[in-house]
Amino acid sequence: MKPTGRHDVDSNSKDCRSERVMQNIFVGNLSIDTSEHALRTLFEAFGQVLSVNIVKDRDTATPRGFAFVEMSSNAQAQAAIAALNGTVIEGRRVNVNEARPKDIDSSDVQQRMRRHRDHRY
Repeated sequence: MKPTGRHDVDSNSKDCRSERVMQNIFVGNLSIDTSEHALRTLFEAFGQVLSVNIVKDRDTATPRGFAFVEMSSNAQAQAAIAALNGTVIEGRRVNVNEARPKDIDSSDVQQRMRRHRDHRY
């Protein structure tokens, strides 16, 4: 008698879900001349790119030297990270790795709120 194996079905469906999860990638040490189009083209060689965001200074709008690339699957993102980490893009050796969520310290939040309150008009 062949087991129906509910466990087998669950483990397979879990693998499928992990493939559909979007993956956010951090790209650091970028030249200020690097464009979103250039990054998108570079990462599209490894799969579908959902978004590219080059972080810019709030006051001057100049690039801060890092970006986030969001890819449609974890497998594609891992392939891009493995291939592109340490490569030279526009004269700079870039760091490419999985983006980590920003740690927010409660005292940091309180300081920001205090600064915001003090600078109201």
